[in-house]
Amino acid sequence: MSKRKPYVRSMDGWWKKNPFFVEYVIHESTALFVLAYAVTLLVGLIRLGQGEAAWNGWLAALQSPGALVFHLALLVAIAYHAYTWFKIMPITLPPIRVGGEKLSPCAIITGGLVAAAVASLGLIVLVWRIAA
Repeated sequence: MSKRKPYVRSMDGWWKKNPFFVEYVIHESTALFVLAYAVTLLVGLIRLGQGEAAWNGWLAALQSPGALVFHLALLVAIAYHAYTWFKIMPITLPPIRVGGEKLSPCAIITGGLVAAAVASLGLIVLVWRIAA
């Protein structure tokens, strides 16, 4: 009797072979940038609790060129994450009917992006008025 080795399929780079999986992996990877921003805000909250000197030091650190580049990279990654999130909404939502007709995927994506933009601008205006 001969012993045969079992067939083991290589799992290296399986996701690179299908554009859908590549986009999915990139989308999920951008969640790490969301985590990085959440940690940045958490550190700011901790510094705020430590007193005025710690808070001012954190604000000064945010104004350094490295921090500005870091935040620009975060902005790009989070914007891509948001776009791809709204892009999958028509697939994950049940059919939405308006006036008896099914809402198009483009309308769902556009509506989500517009709602996110309006909410973001509203938050910016609110913070701006509170800070002034």
